[in-house]
Formats: sequence, structure tokens, C-alpha cells
Amino acid sequence: MQVRYVRGAAALLVCGALAVAAAGCGTSPASESESESPQSAAPAPAPYTGVAELPEALGPDGTTIEVGDPQAKMVVHVYEDPRCPVVADFEATGARAIRAQTVGRQVRTEYTLASFKDVRLGGDGSRRAVNALRAALDAQRFTEYHAVLVESQEEVEASGGYTTERLLNLAARVPGLRSETFDAAVSTMKYRDFVIISQAAYQQTGDDPIGPGTPSVTIDAKMVTEKIYGSLFEEDLTAALLTTVRRNPTAWQLYRS
Repeated sequence: MQVRYVRGAAALLVCGALAVAAAGCGTSPASESESESPQSAAPAPAPYTGVAELPEALGPDGTTIEVGDPQAKMVVHVYEDPRCPVVADFEATGARAIRAQTVGRQVRTEYTLASFKDVRLGGDGSRRAVNALRAALDAQRFTEYHAVLVESQEEVEASGGYTTERLLNLAARVPGLRSETFDAAVSTMKYRDFVIISQAAYQQTGDDPIGPGTPSVTIDAKMVTEKIYGSLFEEDLTAALLTTVRRNPTAWQLYRS
């Protein structure tokens, strides 16, 4: 990857983004060897320190999960399928910067949760995970549970995927999440309708009828394009991208032209 990086300037240029990172899960129907991810030895996601003080809510559209200060100057929207290994790599790298700036109240993070990997790979693990994440939102523990699921993805897939039992066991790692209400929501797929409409919302994003691939990221409603997609897998570059665009919104022209 070639990077021309100007610290402290009004512009930051990220050129020749990682080719292997330029295709997330779901971008090519013919390729389901998506277990090959851009950062094979990525570290675990950093703890989301301070998240307990941040609000979590379901957006007015009924599919967007909103995390962070409603008054934050910048909105980062993330599209993810829980079974996508490229999502796990993103969460362990560039998403660290998004988390930090969300905790710092410079950014509000929004999530649309897809479940297309079940169709591609079989099973219902993505759908069950999305349902469980929606249940965690009711308990105001979405962010912590999301971090646990992503961090445990490889372990989960090796042991049969996101089964009800596994999802409940992982929920036990989040203080205050397990309850009769949460457990029942996970076991009965209470939010099955949410799972369906969230997948539909994902598919309606962008120009491709199958969806933009995961992870996909928009910053203030503008999609991060292939030109700089690789920077999403570099924590410092993601942090600089967010800071630069927040300070100078016209800097997007440098990235998108």
C-alpha cells in the first residue's frame, strides 16, 4: 500500500488502498472463500471504554441502530454481517478509531445489520446473531455485546456458528445483559421481522441490488469508496480520515474524485 499522509493539514491523501481489502463479504457472488481476510493476524478489538455513558437507540427507520451522542458533529454508518470475517478484521483495526471518537463524542456511529452470509454459506447464524444484537439494544448493551460477538467470531464459527446456546453463553460475558427477557428474545427469535427488514435495508444501499458488501462505511452519508477502502483497516488512517473530514468537509472531494 502506498500512503501519502500529511498530518495536521486540511487534506489527507490515501492512495493505492489495499487491494485485498477492497472487497468485503458479499461483493462477489461467485466468491465465498471470504474467510480469507485482509488482516489474518489482527488484534482483538479494543475495549469500548466509556460506552456505558453513551446512549443507544433504534433509529426512526426501524433498522438503524444508533450509538453515541445525538449531537455529535459527524455520523459514521457501518454495514456489517456478523458472520463476515472481513468485518472482524475491520472491527480489530480501523473501527478502533471510530469507537474512540464515538466515546469522545466527536462521532455518532450507526449500524445496519445484514444476514446474507446465511444464504451464501447455509445455516442461520447471521440471522440469530442479528436478532440477539437487537435484543441487546433493549438492555442498552448493544455495543458491548457487538464487541463480544466480533471478537469471538472465529471461535464461534469453528464450533458450529451462532447457535442460540452460543449466543447466550457469549452474552454472559457482558455484565447486566443476561435476563429472562433477553434470553427469551434470543431463544424465540423475537426480532425476526427486524432481521428481515435490516437485510432489506442493507440491500437497498448503494447501486448493487445485492448490497454494497460488508463492512461498508459511510461518513456523513457519503460512502467510503474503493479508492480509500483499504484505509479502513488501518487504525491511524481511519482516525485521520475522520478528523480531516470533520474539520474540513470539502476534503471528501480529494477522496472521491
